[in-house]
Amino acid sequence: MAVPVAFFAVFFAYPVAAITGRGLSVDGVWQFGRIGEVLSEPDIRGVLWFTTWQALASTALTLLIALPAAYVFARLDFPGKQLLRAVVTVPFVLPTVVVGTAFLALLGRGGLLDELWGVRLDTSVWAILLAHVFFNYAVVVRTVGGLWAQLDPRQEEAARVLGAGRFAAWRRVTLPALVPAVAAAALMVFLFTFTSFGVVQILGGPAYSTLEVEIYRQTAQFLDLPTAAVLTLVQFAAVGAILAVHAWTVRRRESALKLVDPSRTARRPRGAGQWALLGGVLTTVAALILVPLGVLVERSLDGPGGYGLGYYRALQSAGASGGTFLVPPLEAVWNSLEYALAATVIALVVGGLAAAALTRRAGRLVRGFDALLMLPLGVSAVTVGFGFLITLDEPPLDLRTSWILVPLAQALVGVPFVVRTMLPVLRAVDARLREAAAVLGASPLRVWREVDLPMVRRALLVAAGFAFAVSLGEFGATVFIARPDNPTLPVAVARLLGRAGDLNYGQAMALSTILMVVCAVALLVLERMRPDRSGSGEF
Repeated sequence: MAVPVAFFAVFFAYPVAAITGRGLSVDGVWQFGRIGEVLSEPDIRGVLWFTTWQALASTALTLLIALPAAYVFARLDFPGKQLLRAVVTVPFVLPTVVVGTAFLALLGRGGLLDELWGVRLDTSVWAILLAHVFFNYAVVVRTVGGLWAQLDPRQEEAARVLGAGRFAAWRRVTLPALVPAVAAAALMVFLFTFTSFGVVQILGGPAYSTLEVEIYRQTAQFLDLPTAAVLTLVQFAAVGAILAVHAWTVRRRESALKLVDPSRTARRPRGAGQWALLGGVLTTVAALILVPLGVLVERSLDGPGGYGLGYYRALQSAGASGGTFLVPPLEAVWNSLEYALAATVIALVVGGLAAAALTRRAGRLVRGFDALLMLPLGVSAVTVGFGFLITLDEPPLDLRTSWILVPLAQALVGVPFVVRTMLPVLRAVDARLREAAAVLGASPLRVWREVDLPMVRRALLVAAGFAFAVSLGEFGATVFIARPDNPTLPVAVARLLGRAGDLNYGQAMALSTILMVVCAVALLVLERMRPDRSGSGEF
C-alpha cells in the first residue's frame, strides 16, 4: 500500500489541503467564520440549491428513461445486442466537453432544433438535464441490467404459479432484489451530476452554476480563494456522504443475493408488449444518443462553402483560430494521446498495487482506504488542478513547468477505474494457488507473474482502456495546468467555444468529433476484451 498511499497523499490530499488552507488561513490563523459568511450569501445559496435539485432531477429522469433499457438488456436476446450495448456506453466515456458540444450543436443557436423549428434550449435547465441523461444512461443500464440478468427468473415464475399476477410477482420478488442495484446506480448518477462541470459550463451559460463551476469561477476569474475553499469543503462533505451510502448499498448487493449465469436468463422477445418495449428502447437510444452525436459530426463537416473537411484542415494552422492557440489546434490530438498514455501507465501501477493490497489485507483501515480511492471522482478537479499550481512549484517537487504534471492529474481520475475493474478479479483468484507457489520456492514477484497475472491479464487490459478514456477526456484539472503551447483536446475545444466566429465554432465541432471517435474506438476495443461479455460484471 506504500506507493498508492504516497501517491494520493502527495498528488491529491496535499494540493487539496493546501488550497483549502490558503483560502481559510490568514497569517497562520484559521478563519472558520468565513464558512458561515460564504454560505449566508444569497448567490452561493442559489448555487447550492441549483446543484442539489438539478442533480436530483437528473437522477430521477435518468432512472425513468434508462430502467426499461436495463430490462431489455437483461431479459431479452436480439440481434445486434452487443453492438447496441457498446453504443449505449459510448457517452459515458466521452469527455463532458464533447457532451456539452454535441448538445450545443443540437439545441443551441444555429443548431438542429433552431433550424427546423426555431427552438433553442441552450442556456436552459432542460439542455443540462438532457445532457446529464445522455451521459449517465449507461450507468443505470450496466449497473441495474447487469444484476437483473443474473437474477433467477424461476423465482418470479414460481410466484406466478402460486397465483400472483405478473406485476405482483415482479413487485414482490424481483423489485426487492433490484433495489440495492437501483440505489447504487442512482447514487452514482447523483454523484456525477452533483459535480458536473463541463456540461454546465457549456450549456448553462451565466445563469446556471453548479458547485464545481462556481469553484472554477471564484478561483480563475475572481481569485477569491476563501469562497472557493468553502465551496470545496462543502462539495467534499457531500461527496463523502454519497460514497459512504454507495459503499453500503454495494455491500448489501454483494451479500444478499444468489445469482445465476446471465446467459440462461435472456430470451427472444415474446408478445406484443416485449416487442413494443424493445422498439421503444431502440427509439430512445436513437433519439437520445445517436442524434446528438450525429449532429456533432454533421456540424463539423458543414462549412461556409458546403459540406467538406474545411474545419478539419483549419485545425492544422495556428493562425486560423484567430490567435486562440500558440500552436495548430491539431497538435492537441497528439498532446492528448501522449498525456493519456502516460496517465494510463501511472494509473495502472498505482491502481494495480492498491487493488493487490486490498485483496490481500483486511481491516477497517484498508476498507477506509478503498473508499478514499473513489474521492477523486467527486472532489473538485478544479481545486486539484489549481492546487497543483500552488504546491508543486518548489524542490523536490518543482513540477509546474514539467510535462508530467498533466498525466499526474489525469491519473488521479483513472486510478479508481483501475481499482474497481481489477479488484473483483483479484478477489476471485484462489489464495491456495499463491500459497502452493510460495511453498515451491517462488518469490512474491514470481507468484504474481505466474499465478495472478495470467488470470487478471484481460481485466488489466480493460482497466487500461478505461484509464486511457477518462484520462483523454479529463478537463477540470487540466484546464489549469495544460500549457498554452501544449493544450489537450478538451481544453482546446473549450477555448474554441469561448471565442466568437463560425470558424472557431466549426473547429470546436471538428476537434470534438475527433475526440469522440478516439474514445469510441477505445470503448469498442474494451467490449471485445471484457472478461464478461454479458455485462454482468462491475460497470
